[in-house]
Amino acid sequence: MMVGIGLLLAFGIIVILAVFFYFVPFLLWISAQVSGVRISLIQLFLMRIRKVPPQIIVRGMIEAHKAGLKNITRDELEAHYLAGGHVERVVHALVSASKANIDLGFQMATAIDLAGRDVFEAVQMSVNPKVIDTPPVTAVAKDGIQLIAKARVTVRANIRQLVGGAGEDTVLARVGEGIVSSIGSSESHKQVLENPDSISKLVLKKGLDSGTAFEILSIDIADIDIGKNIGATLQMDQAQADKNIAQAKAEERRAMAIALEQEMKAKAQEARAKVIEAEAEVPKAMAEAFRSGNLGIMDYYRMKNVEADTAMRESIAKPTAKPEK
Repeated sequence: MMVGIGLLLAFGIIVILAVFFYFVPFLLWISAQVSGVRISLIQLFLMRIRKVPPQIIVRGMIEAHKAGLKNITRDELEAHYLAGGHVERVVHALVSASKANIDLGFQMATAIDLAGRDVFEAVQMSVNPKVIDTPPVTAVAKDGIQLIAKARVTVRANIRQLVGGAGEDTVLARVGEGIVSSIGSSESHKQVLENPDSISKLVLKKGLDSGTAFEILSIDIADIDIGKNIGATLQMDQAQADKNIAQAKAEERRAMAIALEQEMKAKAQEARAKVIEAEAEVPKAMAEAFRSGNLGIMDYYRMKNVEADTAMRESIAKPTAKPEK
């Protein structure tokens, strides 16, 4: 019975000590004191209450103190953590910037971190520039020859433009646009192949890094390949289009001519029908004239003589066909 009570008492003491050292990280306080960081156990206890990990804050203060950064306070680190920032990343960036003589303040570093950018990586990129390979850029010179160029862009981070500045995609798009414009303004593709550095010079003059989070240091043309003869292809396509248009217009004129011919034939048939109808009325009119006495037999004979005379004159007027040899 006494043994069970002793074990229960020992377990209770262990639990109480674990809870105490959790809310009052005594060993962490000793580490801070040894490192020269002044912080009290009350402050560490209040961090637990505010749900701020004391280890992150104290380690950041120790690192900043050892690096000689005296203007970073515990309250600022806590506020940045509560705002959703990365305290360790910000402290690493500030220490690296201090060693590299880069002007980077705590407010700027926390703003960059809260903006979603890796401030420590940005400081590293400021010290060690980054090389970005552009995808193949296709452009056409004035002589119609297509060129496919690849470039390598060396950039470093622009600390002042990291908040609100455009990213790598914008830089690559602008560089590609500059390459297309430079090749397109060349009179011949041979000029581009002979002097590829002329593209780099023209592109750099345009200030493509304005408004971005990077500063372009150099643009080097890594490779240029010859593509299709776009000018000849366009001319062939245009000639084929002109041919199709001409054929369509010819078919239209032919259809109109056929329609006109059919219309004329229809009118001629209509006219012949009217003539036949009129000729059919002549015997009726003559019979009626005989019955009414308006036409005598001698008048009829004279009319037939006139018709015979007219027919004879027409046959005489027609040219005679020459006999075949």
